[in-house]
Amino acid sequence: MVSADRKPFSIFHFPSSIQAVLLAAALSLFFVDLGGSAIWDANEAFYVETPREMIERGDYVFPTFNYEPRVNKPVLSYWIVAGFYKVFGVSVAVQRIPIAIGGVLLVVIAFFLGRLAYPDQADRETVMKAGLWAALGLAVSPRLLMFSRRIFIDIYITLFMAATLLFFALAERYPERRRLFLALMYVSVGLGVLTKGPVAVALPGLAFLIYLVVHRELRRVRQMMIPAGIAIVLAIVVPWYAALYQRDGWTHITSFFVGENLGRFSDGIGVDTDRGPFFYLGVLFSDGFPWAFMLFSAATLWWQQHRAPRSTQHSAPRKIQGLLFIWILAITLFFSFSASKQDLYIYPVMPAIAALGGVAIAANARGARWCAGLVAALFAIVGVGILYVFQRSANVYELEGIVPVAAVAILGGLAALGLAVIGRWHKGLLAFLAAGVLVNWILVLRVLPSFEKYKPVPQIAAFLEPRLQPGDVVSHYSVALPSMVYYLRRHLDVTYDRDTFLRIMQQPARVYGVLWTEEYERLRNDIGVPTCAIYRTPAFNIKLGAIIKQERLPEVLVITNRCE
Repeated sequence: MVSADRKPFSIFHFPSSIQAVLLAAALSLFFVDLGGSAIWDANEAFYVETPREMIERGDYVFPTFNYEPRVNKPVLSYWIVAGFYKVFGVSVAVQRIPIAIGGVLLVVIAFFLGRLAYPDQADRETVMKAGLWAALGLAVSPRLLMFSRRIFIDIYITLFMAATLLFFALAERYPERRRLFLALMYVSVGLGVLTKGPVAVALPGLAFLIYLVVHRELRRVRQMMIPAGIAIVLAIVVPWYAALYQRDGWTHITSFFVGENLGRFSDGIGVDTDRGPFFYLGVLFSDGFPWAFMLFSAATLWWQQHRAPRSTQHSAPRKIQGLLFIWILAITLFFSFSASKQDLYIYPVMPAIAALGGVAIAANARGARWCAGLVAALFAIVGVGILYVFQRSANVYELEGIVPVAAVAILGGLAALGLAVIGRWHKGLLAFLAAGVLVNWILVLRVLPSFEKYKPVPQIAAFLEPRLQPGDVVSHYSVALPSMVYYLRRHLDVTYDRDTFLRIMQQPARVYGVLWTEEYERLRNDIGVPTCAIYRTPAFNIKLGAIIKQERLPEVLVITNRCE
């Protein structure tokens, strides 16, 4: 029998019905107009072209890009895309389908983590709301929306690591099914290793070890099915590495584990190393927007439960909340000590952030109202900033949809802030989320299409394709535009070395060089053969300072050593 003070469970009970509608609107957008944008250089190009070359060569063991070896990452991402190519055909849109699916699955994981971490598991209606709040917070994130349209490997390593976290949490919550959930956890670890390497083992292992130590349960390591887990992970990972070893010995395997992993962490090999130790603090709150600002309230909720008498503690959900905090801290602190710092390195913490935010909101945690007001105010401020920056530089950047995006953010943020101030902050958050969903739809349908004019590669490829003859050479100098390999379907000579580029331009064959205009001005008198510029196109400068200063758009230039 249902008690008088508790309503029957229903997913359609207000405001859950509104949450569900907003979630459906947010998630459906992940699959809208996937083919409307050209490849986003540079990362996406590798996951569009490498699987295509796999199919073309009929070799699914040894990946190549630009018809050269590409074994700096494991192979699973390429296999997934190649599978979609086999079913649906080769295209940029098809490559983006599995990325979008991965983004949606991350939202699903956030939903279940939010449910698991809610204090009163007997209150099924509010448990559902906690999951929906968590899912919505991640689903409306502009960062997830954009990543789910262009960055395959980071979405999938985040997915597999988040699945590892979820299955560990399920094993803790339902010990009677521990063996099943731990087996699924190790499958997720294996898939993560085959996606991006040992980080998929090391970081979850570190977080779970800290969790056991904090709860003085280190002896429970023996219950974690570690021998079986090792066997599961090896069964997933070893076949490809064995095939790679059979082909080339230890060369590529050693290069990946030592150079790509240890080298990047200790020395920052191949990446920018000028970011300070607090770099990830900003990333947490920017990539984790909006619910990252609910972490303060979530921490208060956890502390209240921790201090409560044992008879009133909801021990299992409280431990899950603690696990989520440990997950966030372990991954963030680990990469804070890395010589190389990229924002996406800590993206696997985002489902945990969303879950804790959802729990804080559903539980009416202390301070949640003010955190909600802060989120709303920041949303409005961002809208004002967008309007100021892009209206100020409208004569340089002709982007459609900027005014509607800014207007919705400002009005939605102010409405949500007003509702928070008068104490109706749950409704205020719904207003904020509705505005966030609308902003994302405008972004996809209006802003991104107008951005295409600033992508130089499709235009250059369309210019070169009818002119290229067998034996002609296309060379890139100091430009990161790898997607041209896909659009031209041919090998490019890519170099960042000045003397090498000069030698390429001096050879007898017809050469088309692609470089920045300013680089050509520095080189033209040293090339040693007559050259001429035959095509130029602007490229978007994504640096905020350059946009505010209304700096002239940089130009990509095509030159040739045959000036008929």
